[in-house]
Amino acid sequence: MRMKSRSIEQMIEDQVRKWQFSQTKPKADVPFRPIVTISREPGSGGNIIGERLARRLDLDLFHQEVIHEMAKSANVSARLLETLDEKGLSMLDDWMAYIVDARHMWPDQYIKHLMKVIGAIGRHGGAVLIGRGANFILPPERRFSVRVIAPFEVRAANVARNHQVPEKEARQHITKTDSQRRAFIRKYFNTSIADPFNYDMVLNTGTASIDGAVEAIAAFLGLTSSGQTAAQARKRSFAASTAAH
Repeated sequence: MRMKSRSIEQMIEDQVRKWQFSQTKPKADVPFRPIVTISREPGSGGNIIGERLARRLDLDLFHQEVIHEMAKSANVSARLLETLDEKGLSMLDDWMAYIVDARHMWPDQYIKHLMKVIGAIGRHGGAVLIGRGANFILPPERRFSVRVIAPFEVRAANVARNHQVPEKEARQHITKTDSQRRAFIRKYFNTSIADPFNYDMVLNTGTASIDGAVEAIAAFLGLTSSGQTAAQARKRSFAASTAAH
């Protein structure tokens, strides 16, 4: 367990140094750095999509387990906040207060640290965040939120194959994980994880390939960074995802 803790701490320090270095560059030299949040049904391939998207666009990758470990530590959340300037801290505090009020939340210590961790990552940009309700924490104008789904049968087959377990065990794992994730989002954000209106894009990997899903997200981000409106980008990215099937 101590090895895992040291690994997380080392990752944080590496990330902090990366952010500090990027802040020394002139703003004109800093490229467009989107934030993508990925919510996924277990077995749908959301993790793989996040990993490939991060490699494709050269973005930092934060898995659910890493975000969770970061949020458990007050020291880690404080260390991340040190990388923000006074304006960034003020805007983060204001946004956190807003979402607590807007979603009628009663945040405990864990969710407060979680909001700080995800908020700090969001202020720096250039990252893919997988899980932990990141899309409910970051402002809509600062992130592109994706929900990855697939039919239950497809997900069960994926889990059984990828983890080399009997399909019955895979089904039990999916059912349990689905329930835990629904409960987490309902408890902390007072909404449904499955509501499509909570996302900018919903991708069904039962019909779309993993690479096709990555291309659809990348197409949308490329169009918005070139100045097109969200409506125009959604229309074009839908066409790209359809062509990839």
